[in-house]
Amino acid sequence: MSTAVSSPPTAVPKGRIVAASFIGTAIEFYDFYIYGTAAALVFGHLFFPTFSPLAGTLAAFATFGVGFIARPVGAVVFGHFGDRVGRKTMLIVSLLLMGTGTVAIGLLPTFETIGVAAPILLVTCRFVQGFGLGGEWGGAVLLATEYAPEGKRGLWSSFPQVGPAVGFVIAGSAFLVLGGTMSEASFDSWGWRVPFLASALLIIVGYYIRMKIAETPVFEKAMREQEKAKAPIVEVFKRQPKTLLLATCSFILAHTLFYTITTFSLSYGTEVLHLSKNMLLICAMIAAAVMGIATPVLAMYSDRVGRRRVCLGAAILAIAWAFPLFALINTKQPVLIAIGMSVGMIAFAALFAPMGAFLPELFATRYRYTGSSVAYNASSIVGGGLSPILATQLIAWTGSSLPISAYVALIAVICAVCVWFMRETRDADLTVEPTER
Repeated sequence: MSTAVSSPPTAVPKGRIVAASFIGTAIEFYDFYIYGTAAALVFGHLFFPTFSPLAGTLAAFATFGVGFIARPVGAVVFGHFGDRVGRKTMLIVSLLLMGTGTVAIGLLPTFETIGVAAPILLVTCRFVQGFGLGGEWGGAVLLATEYAPEGKRGLWSSFPQVGPAVGFVIAGSAFLVLGGTMSEASFDSWGWRVPFLASALLIIVGYYIRMKIAETPVFEKAMREQEKAKAPIVEVFKRQPKTLLLATCSFILAHTLFYTITTFSLSYGTEVLHLSKNMLLICAMIAAAVMGIATPVLAMYSDRVGRRRVCLGAAILAIAWAFPLFALINTKQPVLIAIGMSVGMIAFAALFAPMGAFLPELFATRYRYTGSSVAYNASSIVGGGLSPILATQLIAWTGSSLPISAYVALIAVICAVCVWFMRETRDADLTVEPTER
């Protein structure tokens, strides 16, 4: 029986913990979605106009990938201080840093104005954004998990896991409104900047909420009773290298599913299938909403049957749905596209929901921020950064979506194998240092 935390302290209301853990991931994914959407729709010809349409899209997705390369770097830095100084401080710093990068993108001049300096500045801002994001998810899920009552870590960790759905719906709505109320020329000229600049308002709200929370009781107890890790990243590799490898490889599927469906599909649908970008955005928003509803349900289910069983089910569903997903998108029928995307996002939720508790439970308290953040963000390099680029290139080489489906299925198989060799953590005591199985 878990003895992690019997109940959250009365000094910190449940609603405040929920809001503080949720708000950052919602902003995080909002920031990444508006970038991914802009990369799919406008960045190619605004920042890389001398390239062909295909090369411009690939270049735009490459700048998208820079953020994923920066995220593990941020994970190590924020994890180091989060494990030594505390979760709260790093959550505030990461929020402000990623907000700065996002707003700066909205202020950038394009290639037409300053030439080659424009894409260089875009890459720089993207790196700053990704660096800040590297510490966000790990800190948010630790805040929820380390405050969670006994037997409800899955449910509590789902609060930040709902952030992707909310962030995507807000981002998608912003692009729909802008696309429906202004001409294409106006959107290309200045309309695309609005969602980036609007992020400043979300950052202010998030900052205010997080300033009102206290440090987690699990971390405070560990700091009273244990010696701080001098170099958390070194301890992770020294004490739990197998766990870190398995956790990282298993999470690649989540990023692959999400960014294939919500980012690559927009580019594929508009440029290859010649579908309306607004229709595709609506379909993706429906799928994200379905994912948001499924996330807490699947997280609670993992509290009942265990994290491994739910994650294995996600991998199996992803394998089975990899080919129907693009077969339905290729029909060009909005209802079928929405169904294809929605089932794919349910597979994503079945992995993403329990992982909010699973990853933190795998690592010891004194390097938990580092371990969970590195696993999450390192997996994003392949799943989120490379997948859209690879999918775009596969389409260019073959003219078919079948290789993309095969790629998704392969990633799902890797996930299933890794999860199979991971230990169950549903009843783990967060105050006891785990050992390699």
